[in-house]
Amino acid sequence: MASIQDLVAIMAKLRSPEGCPWDREQTHQSLKPHLIEEAYEVLDAVDSGHSSQLQEELGDVLLQVVFHSQIAAEQNQFTLEDVIAGVCAKLTRRHPHVFADATAANAEDVIQHWEAVKRQEKQDAATSETPPSIFDSVPRQLPALLRAEKLQKRAARLGFDWPDLAGPLAKIDEELAELRQALAEQDQDHVLEELGDVLFSVVNVARFVKTNPELTLDRTNQKFMERFQAMEQQAAAAGLDLHGMSLEEMDELWRQAKEKPSAE
Repeated sequence: MASIQDLVAIMAKLRSPEGCPWDREQTHQSLKPHLIEEAYEVLDAVDSGHSSQLQEELGDVLLQVVFHSQIAAEQNQFTLEDVIAGVCAKLTRRHPHVFADATAANAEDVIQHWEAVKRQEKQDAATSETPPSIFDSVPRQLPALLRAEKLQKRAARLGFDWPDLAGPLAKIDEELAELRQALAEQDQDHVLEELGDVLFSVVNVARFVKTNPELTLDRTNQKFMERFQAMEQQAAAAGLDLHGMSLEEMDELWRQAKEKPSAE
């Protein structure tokens, strides 16, 4: 059976002068899109329900971790062993209810322990006069919907939150009214600001009903695509082309597509 060290040795060989020209050219920056793509392919594999596909895609993500670690090792920054040691230490440190004398009766207690340790870590690592923020560890590169959800969750842990779902639902109505006003004023900057506020409020609702906004929107994207493809197939079967159809004719095909059972 191959081991993690086998993978490290293969990557080192690929990066060597005798290795692969493409692999040698890669940097942390050039690999960024590949890491994002592989992560999303893992999500597709999870949804597929096929364990073999999931195994393969997890391997591709692991390859990205080893790739970045090899580049860092070549620059005398850190090694894969350092990465593993770091995450082991973090897991041990942030689970005092398992590895120390703290107690946790439920998942909420676990989250509180986790956040308390993270705050202490940031305070210990602070080197400037600027106090640490609860948002410091929220990645700037996250998709906007996920980032909005994380920002809201961080604020909510400090008590800055609506008491119930009625609050964010009412906020959507308020922001929609402000968006309509901005549209009436034909102020593009104001329109963008208010449209962003609407989206942020929708994420708040998703958070309250305990659904991931990114995955929820992706599900709707897939539904829209499948229905539109059904329209294309219906048009083709009738010898028609969507490019030459009126909106009314396409609306009728859309209605028929909606009435068909979902593939889910």
